[in-house]
Amino acid sequence: MSHKIKIAPSLLAADFGMLAQEIANVEAAGADLLHVDVMDGNYVPNISFGPVVIEAIAKHATIPLDIHLMIENPDRYLNEFAKFKPKYLVVHAEATNHLHRTLQAIHDLGIQAGVALNPGTPLSAIEEVLPYVDLLLLMSVNPGFGGQSFIPETYNKIERAKQMIIYQGTKTKIQVDGGINKETAKQCIEHGADILVAGSSVFGADDYTNAIGILKE
Repeated sequence: MSHKIKIAPSLLAADFGMLAQEIANVEAAGADLLHVDVMDGNYVPNISFGPVVIEAIAKHATIPLDIHLMIENPDRYLNEFAKFKPKYLVVHAEATNHLHRTLQAIHDLGIQAGVALNPGTPLSAIEEVLPYVDLLLLMSVNPGFGGQSFIPETYNKIERAKQMIIYQGTKTKIQVDGGINKETAKQCIEHGADILVAGSSVFGADDYTNAIGILKE
């Protein structure tokens, strides 16, 4: 394996009654980023957490946040989430009418910009704006619920995304989110992923250090 894989545990799978402790535990276990899913009940059926909870997360975290906006009209909230100085602020290509403008707005706030694509959304949705995309998040499950199983067609999509990035000569990182476990992680890495989002496979494990270590292998 030529590159070092990064693991971003998804806080949606953490024990919310002990959030500060959970953050400290995954950081000590070798997590590289903290993945924060923001859901509005419109774009996805679920509702997760908003700025108040993220403010608490940001206060306790010592590793960078990766904020994934699964919300309609994300432009309205960019300033709000940029306040927490995440490493990446990710919007869904399907949720914004003017993706290029949204990416520019995120960069203007001094944050790296990410675009998420649902399983049914083709890579062509980001082809024209790839130079503005710091992080391409490929959903390997349909967004909105944890614990779903990995959609195998994603492997081919990761590979094609990698080819597009090489062809255009951008520095875009590929992140994969959904159904990540020991088996799927290995395949994602082989197909060209850079960052893996892991929820239950980390927070559902007895030993976080071991769980993250297995995914990084």
